[in-house]
Amino acid sequence: MVRLEDLDVPVPAEGEVLVQVRAASVNRADLDGLTPKPGFVRLFMGMRAPRHHRIGGDIAGVVESVGAGVTRFKPGDEVFGDMFAYGTTGFAEYVCAPEKAFEPMPPGMSFEEAATLPHSAILALQAMRLRKGRTVKPGDRVLIVGASGNVGPFAVQIAKAMGAQVTGVASTDKLDMVRSLGADHVLDYSKVNPTRTGERYDWIVDMDSYLSIVGVRRALKRGGAYVTLGGSTGTILLALVAGPLISLFSDKWTGLLLWWKPFHPPDVERLKELIAAEQLMPVIDRRYPLTDVVAALRHVDEGRARGKVVITF
Repeated sequence: MVRLEDLDVPVPAEGEVLVQVRAASVNRADLDGLTPKPGFVRLFMGMRAPRHHRIGGDIAGVVESVGAGVTRFKPGDEVFGDMFAYGTTGFAEYVCAPEKAFEPMPPGMSFEEAATLPHSAILALQAMRLRKGRTVKPGDRVLIVGASGNVGPFAVQIAKAMGAQVTGVASTDKLDMVRSLGADHVLDYSKVNPTRTGERYDWIVDMDSYLSIVGVRRALKRGGAYVTLGGSTGTILLALVAGPLISLFSDKWTGLLLWWKPFHPPDVERLKELIAAEQLMPVIDRRYPLTDVVAALRHVDEGRARGKVVITF
């Protein structure tokens, strides 16, 4: 059960920043804190109920006050950040975290737009490179499975900015939206298995895996890479164990995005560069006031969102 509570406004300790939140956004990770997916995550988050009673990662807002020793920000600065590593306290009117949790907002962006970026856009960017640094190259054929949700729209735009030819996979009613993001081709997952079209890809990014490792590897070119961000217990375990093991005996790499670095500063700067070049813009599906946060979570959980869902304050 999710409910709102009145709490005292936090007081920043040494090295901390207090931010008045102007907008937040919903991510799959917020839902995983309530109903963990995959199921084995309950072992770490609580078997019967979540151990941590606050949710919300992505925020954008204005610095209210700073603690002693803070040098990067002052009251009035516009910032954004990912609270994933700092208690997931984003669905609140105020958040307090170490100054390293925040970065200055991209110039010219609204609070709502900036709040969509910290988690999803960083995931999309990091899914375009492997642990050892190999990245998508100009001319690569890239398949984005789940191109219309939280992370997918960012992944389509980032892959296009890297010079790739992009195929986006989504449901029937979302294909036009995926095309509008710049996808060269689209596939309707309700009508076709994207690994059985006969096409071969240099890079496959899967947002919520339902595809078999065998099928994925069949759809990769020699030297190709498959990166998945999530899925069911079975697909996650296969990607975590079987994928890398099989990859040891092949020139194709398959596995889970284990090198994710939340709100990694160099990646934040890269996002700002893409935004400044007008190669990346958030897609906002709906806005909900904080009082309707349950409806916002439900909308994302049901898979109806076309892009990001934003919480307004």
